[in-house]
Amino acid sequence: MGLPIASAPVVVVPQGSISGIIAHLAKNGLDINQIDKHILRLLGKPQSGAIDISSALSNGVIAKGDFLYALTSAKAAQESVTLIPGETMYFFIKESAAQLGLDEDKLLESYLRYAPYEEGVILPNTYKIHANTTEDTLMQSLIQQSLSIHENLARKYLGRYDKDEWFKHIAMASIIQKEAANVAEMPIIAAVIYNRLKLNMPLQMDGSLNYGKYSHSKVTPERIRNDSSPFNTYRNKGVPKTPVGSASLEAIQAVFEPAQVDYLYFVRNKNGTHSFSKTFKEHRENFDK
Repeated sequence: MGLPIASAPVVVVPQGSISGIIAHLAKNGLDINQIDKHILRLLGKPQSGAIDISSALSNGVIAKGDFLYALTSAKAAQESVTLIPGETMYFFIKESAAQLGLDEDKLLESYLRYAPYEEGVILPNTYKIHANTTEDTLMQSLIQQSLSIHENLARKYLGRYDKDEWFKHIAMASIIQKEAANVAEMPIIAAVIYNRLKLNMPLQMDGSLNYGKYSHSKVTPERIRNDSSPFNTYRNKGVPKTPVGSASLEAIQAVFEPAQVDYLYFVRNKNGTHSFSKTFKEHRENFDK
Protein backbone atom coordinates (compact mmCIF):
# COMPACT_ATOMS: atom_id res chain seq x y z
CA MET A 1 0.00 0.00 0.00
CA GLY A 2 2.88 2.40 0.70
CA LEU A 3 4.90 1.70 -2.47
CA PRO A 4 5.40 4.89 -4.50
CA ILE A 5 3.95 5.26 -7.99
CA ALA A 6 5.26 7.78 -10.51
CA SER A 7 2.30 9.62 -12.01
CA ALA A 8 1.32 12.68 -14.01
CA PRO A 9 -0.84 15.29 -12.21
CA VAL A 10 -3.84 14.34 -14.35
CA VAL A 11 -4.83 10.71 -14.88
CA VAL A 12 -7.35 9.74 -17.53
CA VAL A 13 -9.58 6.91 -16.30
CA PRO A 14 -11.68 5.07 -18.91
CA GLN A 15 -15.24 3.90 -18.37
CA GLY A 16 -15.70 0.19 -17.69
CA SER A 17 -15.06 -2.45 -15.07
CA ILE A 18 -12.46 -2.10 -12.32
CA SER A 19 -10.39 -4.85 -13.98
CA GLY A 20 -10.52 -2.99 -17.29
CA ILE A 21 -9.55 0.30 -15.63
CA ILE A 22 -6.55 -1.28 -13.91
CA ALA A 23 -5.44 -2.93 -17.16
CA HIS A 24 -5.68 0.44 -18.95
CA LEU A 25 -3.68 2.28 -16.28
CA ALA A 26 -1.01 -0.43 -16.12
CA LYS A 27 -0.71 -0.32 -19.91
CA ASN A 28 -0.11 3.42 -19.64
CA GLY A 29 2.87 3.05 -17.31
CA LEU A 30 1.31 3.11 -13.84
CA ASP A 31 2.61 0.45 -11.45
CA ILE A 32 -0.65 -1.18 -10.44
CA ASN A 33 -1.94 -4.68 -11.12
CA GLN A 34 -5.03 -6.85 -10.87
CA ILE A 35 -4.35 -7.54 -7.19
CA ASP A 36 -5.12 -3.87 -6.56
CA LYS A 37 -8.67 -4.31 -7.83
CA HIS A 38 -9.64 -5.85 -4.49
CA ILE A 39 -8.54 -2.67 -2.70
CA LEU A 40 -10.40 -0.55 -5.21
CA ARG A 41 -13.59 -2.54 -4.62
CA LEU A 42 -13.34 -1.63 -0.93
CA LEU A 43 -12.71 2.04 -1.68
CA GLY A 44 -15.39 2.37 -4.35
CA LYS A 45 -15.74 2.55 -8.14
CA PRO A 46 -13.16 4.83 -9.78
CA GLN A 47 -14.46 7.96 -11.51
CA SER A 48 -14.16 8.08 -15.27
CA GLY A 49 -12.59 10.96 -17.14
CA ALA A 50 -9.63 13.20 -16.34
CA ILE A 51 -8.83 13.04 -12.61
CA ASP A 52 -6.68 15.67 -10.93
CA ILE A 53 -4.34 14.09 -8.34
CA SER A 54 -1.79 16.93 -8.25
CA SER A 55 -2.50 17.79 -4.60
CA ALA A 56 -1.51 14.25 -3.52
CA LEU A 57 1.74 14.14 -5.53
CA SER A 58 5.16 14.77 -4.02
CA ASN A 59 7.97 15.25 -6.53
CA GLY A 60 5.95 13.38 -9.13
CA VAL A 61 5.24 10.30 -7.00
CA ILE A 62 2.36 9.13 -4.83
CA ALA A 63 1.92 6.20 -2.44
CA LYS A 64 -0.04 3.39 -4.06
CA GLY A 65 -2.76 3.49 -1.41
CA ASP A 66 -3.16 7.24 -1.88
CA PHE A 67 -3.27 6.76 -5.63
CA LEU A 68 -6.03 4.16 -5.45
CA TYR A 69 -8.00 6.35 -3.06
CA ALA A 70 -7.57 9.36 -5.37
CA LEU A 71 -9.09 7.40 -8.25
CA THR A 72 -12.35 7.24 -6.31
CA SER A 73 -12.32 10.62 -4.57
CA ALA A 74 -10.27 13.22 -6.44
CA LYS A 75 -12.05 15.95 -8.35
CA ALA A 76 -12.36 15.81 -12.09
CA ALA A 77 -9.58 17.82 -13.72
CA GLN A 78 -10.83 21.11 -15.10
CA GLU A 79 -9.71 23.82 -17.42
CA SER A 80 -11.32 27.15 -18.09
CA VAL A 81 -12.19 29.06 -21.24
CA THR A 82 -13.05 32.74 -21.28
CA LEU A 83 -15.31 34.62 -23.68
CA ILE A 84 -14.61 38.32 -23.23
CA PRO A 85 -17.42 40.87 -23.68
CA GLY A 86 -17.73 41.98 -27.29
CA GLU A 87 -15.77 39.06 -28.75
CA THR A 88 -17.08 37.13 -31.72
CA MET A 89 -17.42 33.38 -32.17
CA TYR A 90 -14.79 33.50 -34.93
CA PHE A 91 -12.06 34.38 -32.42
CA PHE A 92 -13.52 32.52 -29.44
CA ILE A 93 -13.55 29.27 -31.41
CA LYS A 94 -10.01 29.85 -32.69
CA GLU A 95 -8.69 30.55 -29.19
CA SER A 96 -10.59 27.69 -27.54
CA ALA A 97 -9.38 25.20 -30.15
CA ALA A 98 -5.76 26.24 -29.63
CA GLN A 99 -6.03 26.27 -25.83
CA LEU A 100 -7.81 22.92 -25.47
CA GLY A 101 -6.29 21.07 -28.39
CA LEU A 102 -9.65 20.74 -30.13
CA ASP A 103 -10.57 20.85 -33.80
CA GLU A 104 -11.60 24.33 -34.92
CA ASP A 105 -13.94 23.13 -37.67
CA LYS A 106 -15.66 20.68 -35.34
CA LEU A 107 -16.14 23.40 -32.72
CA LEU A 108 -17.82 25.64 -35.30
CA GLU A 109 -19.94 22.75 -36.55
CA SER A 110 -21.06 21.96 -32.99
CA TYR A 111 -21.77 25.61 -32.22
CA LEU A 112 -24.01 25.95 -35.28
CA ARG A 113 -25.77 22.69 -34.36
CA TYR A 114 -26.93 23.97 -30.97
CA ALA A 115 -27.00 27.78 -31.24
CA PRO A 116 -30.05 29.55 -32.69
CA TYR A 117 -27.89 32.46 -33.95
CA GLU A 118 -24.36 32.84 -35.24
CA GLU A 119 -23.46 35.39 -32.55
CA GLY A 120 -24.56 36.56 -29.13
CA VAL A 121 -25.78 33.22 -27.77
CA ILE A 122 -22.89 32.33 -25.45
CA LEU A 123 -22.68 34.96 -22.73
CA PRO A 124 -19.26 36.40 -21.87
CA ASN A 125 -17.86 34.63 -18.84
CA THR A 126 -15.12 32.27 -17.66
CA TYR A 127 -16.41 28.70 -17.92
CA LYS A 128 -14.99 25.71 -16.07
CA ILE A 129 -14.88 22.60 -18.24
CA HIS A 130 -13.63 19.03 -17.98
CA ALA A 131 -10.07 18.67 -19.22
CA ASN A 132 -11.03 15.88 -21.64
CA THR A 133 -14.06 17.61 -23.13
CA THR A 134 -15.00 17.12 -26.77
CA GLU A 135 -15.98 19.78 -29.29
CA ASP A 136 -19.61 18.73 -29.15
CA THR A 137 -19.78 18.51 -25.35
CA LEU A 138 -18.14 21.90 -24.90
CA MET A 139 -20.45 23.79 -27.23
CA GLN A 140 -23.58 22.03 -26.06
CA SER A 141 -22.74 22.86 -22.44
CA LEU A 142 -21.87 26.53 -23.02
CA ILE A 143 -24.95 27.14 -25.17
CA GLN A 144 -27.34 25.37 -22.77
CA GLN A 145 -25.98 27.35 -19.81
CA SER A 146 -26.26 30.64 -21.69
CA LEU A 147 -29.72 30.03 -23.14
CA SER A 148 -31.00 29.33 -19.65
CA ILE A 149 -29.69 32.72 -18.51
CA HIS A 150 -31.09 34.41 -21.62
CA GLU A 151 -34.53 33.03 -20.80
CA ASN A 152 -34.33 34.27 -17.20
CA LEU A 153 -33.23 37.73 -18.36
CA ALA A 154 -36.03 37.90 -20.92
CA ARG A 155 -38.61 37.09 -18.26
CA LYS A 156 -37.06 39.74 -16.01
CA TYR A 157 -37.07 42.53 -18.60
CA LEU A 158 -39.95 41.55 -20.91
CA GLY A 159 -42.10 39.32 -18.73
CA ARG A 160 -41.89 36.52 -21.30
CA TYR A 161 -39.38 34.63 -23.41
CA ASP A 162 -39.77 34.82 -27.15
CA LYS A 163 -36.39 33.81 -28.59
CA ASP A 164 -36.52 35.91 -31.76
CA GLU A 165 -37.84 38.96 -29.93
CA TRP A 166 -35.25 38.62 -27.19
CA PHE A 167 -32.27 38.33 -29.51
CA LYS A 168 -33.27 41.54 -31.28
CA HIS A 169 -32.53 43.21 -27.96
CA ILE A 170 -29.27 41.28 -27.71
CA ALA A 171 -28.36 42.60 -31.17
CA MET A 172 -28.63 46.14 -29.81
CA ALA A 173 -26.71 45.17 -26.67
CA SER A 174 -23.90 43.75 -28.79
CA ILE A 175 -23.46 47.09 -30.55
CA ILE A 176 -23.51 48.95 -27.24
CA GLN A 177 -20.83 46.53 -26.03
CA LYS A 178 -18.63 47.31 -29.03
CA GLU A 179 -19.12 51.08 -28.87
CA ALA A 180 -18.97 51.89 -25.15
CA ALA A 181 -15.60 52.72 -23.63
CA ASN A 182 -16.79 51.53 -20.22
CA VAL A 183 -19.88 50.38 -18.35
CA ALA A 184 -20.85 53.95 -17.42
CA GLU A 185 -21.17 54.86 -21.11
CA MET A 186 -23.44 51.94 -21.99
CA PRO A 187 -26.78 53.57 -21.04
CA ILE A 188 -25.74 56.72 -22.95
CA ILE A 189 -24.85 54.74 -26.10
CA ALA A 190 -28.22 52.99 -25.75
CA ALA A 191 -29.94 56.38 -25.62
CA VAL A 192 -28.13 57.52 -28.78
CA ILE A 193 -29.34 54.40 -30.58
CA TYR A 194 -32.95 54.92 -29.49
CA ASN A 195 -32.83 58.62 -30.37
CA ARG A 196 -31.50 57.89 -33.85
CA LEU A 197 -34.10 55.18 -34.42
CA LYS A 198 -36.90 57.60 -33.48
CA LEU A 199 -35.67 60.06 -36.10
CA ASN A 200 -35.18 57.30 -38.71
CA MET A 201 -31.47 58.10 -38.82
CA PRO A 202 -28.96 55.37 -39.67
CA LEU A 203 -26.96 54.34 -36.61
CA GLN A 204 -23.62 54.81 -38.42
CA MET A 205 -21.71 52.90 -35.76
CA ASP A 206 -18.35 51.28 -36.44
CA GLY A 207 -18.98 48.63 -33.80
CA SER A 208 -21.61 46.95 -35.94
CA LEU A 209 -18.92 46.34 -38.58
CA ASN A 210 -16.66 44.59 -36.05
CA TYR A 211 -18.42 41.28 -36.67
CA GLY A 212 -16.90 37.83 -37.24
CA LYS A 213 -13.31 37.93 -38.44
CA TYR A 214 -13.42 41.76 -38.41
CA SER A 215 -13.79 41.89 -34.61
CA HIS A 216 -10.37 43.46 -34.12
CA SER A 217 -10.12 45.33 -37.42
CA LYS A 218 -10.20 49.10 -37.76
CA VAL A 219 -13.24 50.22 -39.73
CA THR A 220 -12.01 52.18 -42.74
CA PRO A 221 -13.93 54.35 -45.23
CA GLU A 222 -13.32 51.58 -47.76
CA ARG A 223 -14.99 49.00 -45.49
CA ILE A 224 -17.95 51.31 -45.02
CA ARG A 225 -18.32 51.76 -48.79
CA ASN A 226 -17.87 48.12 -49.74
CA ASP A 227 -19.36 46.05 -46.91
CA SER A 228 -22.74 44.81 -48.14
CA SER A 229 -23.61 42.82 -45.01
CA PRO A 230 -26.66 43.65 -42.87
CA PHE A 231 -24.19 44.77 -40.17
CA ASN A 232 -23.21 47.90 -42.08
CA THR A 233 -25.22 50.51 -40.17
CA TYR A 234 -23.94 53.24 -42.47
CA ARG A 235 -25.74 51.69 -45.44
CA ASN A 236 -28.65 50.06 -43.60
CA LYS A 237 -31.06 51.75 -41.23
CA GLY A 238 -32.08 50.19 -37.94
CA VAL A 239 -30.38 47.66 -35.71
CA PRO A 240 -29.07 44.48 -37.39
CA LYS A 241 -31.45 41.57 -36.87
CA THR A 242 -28.84 39.42 -35.12
CA PRO A 243 -25.98 40.21 -32.70
CA VAL A 244 -22.50 41.18 -33.87
CA GLY A 245 -20.74 39.64 -30.86
CA SER A 246 -21.14 38.73 -27.22
CA ALA A 247 -22.92 41.18 -24.93
CA SER A 248 -22.32 41.53 -21.20
CA LEU A 249 -25.10 41.71 -18.62
CA GLU A 250 -24.34 45.44 -18.27
CA ALA A 251 -24.82 46.02 -22.00
CA ILE A 252 -28.09 44.06 -21.92
CA GLN A 253 -29.28 46.10 -18.95
CA ALA A 254 -28.49 49.33 -20.84
CA VAL A 255 -30.91 48.30 -23.61
CA PHE A 256 -33.74 48.31 -21.07
CA GLU A 257 -32.48 51.17 -18.93
CA PRO A 258 -31.08 53.80 -21.33
CA ALA A 259 -29.96 57.17 -20.06
CA GLN A 260 -32.50 59.98 -20.24
CA VAL A 261 -30.51 62.17 -22.65
CA ASP A 262 -31.17 63.53 -26.14
CA TYR A 263 -27.72 62.94 -27.63
CA LEU A 264 -27.47 61.93 -31.28
CA TYR A 265 -23.70 61.91 -31.80
CA PHE A 266 -20.50 60.88 -30.08
CA VAL A 267 -16.82 60.91 -30.91
CA ARG A 268 -13.93 59.05 -29.31
CA ASN A 269 -11.44 61.08 -27.32
CA LYS A 270 -7.72 60.41 -27.08
CA ASN A 271 -8.21 58.69 -23.72
CA GLY A 272 -10.68 56.22 -25.24
CA THR A 273 -13.86 57.68 -23.73
CA HIS A 274 -16.45 59.59 -25.78
CA SER A 275 -17.80 63.12 -26.03
CA PHE A 276 -21.54 63.19 -26.67
CA SER A 277 -23.53 65.93 -28.41
CA LYS A 278 -27.10 66.83 -29.40
CA THR A 279 -26.38 68.59 -32.70
CA PHE A 280 -24.12 67.96 -35.66
CA LYS A 281 -22.50 71.36 -35.06
CA GLU A 282 -21.52 70.31 -31.53
CA HIS A 283 -20.36 66.98 -32.89
CA ARG A 284 -18.04 68.69 -35.41
CA GLU A 285 -16.64 70.88 -32.65
CA ASN A 286 -15.96 67.82 -30.49
CA PHE A 287 -14.39 66.09 -33.46
CA ASP A 288 -12.08 69.06 -34.13
CA LYS A 289 -10.99 69.07 -30.48
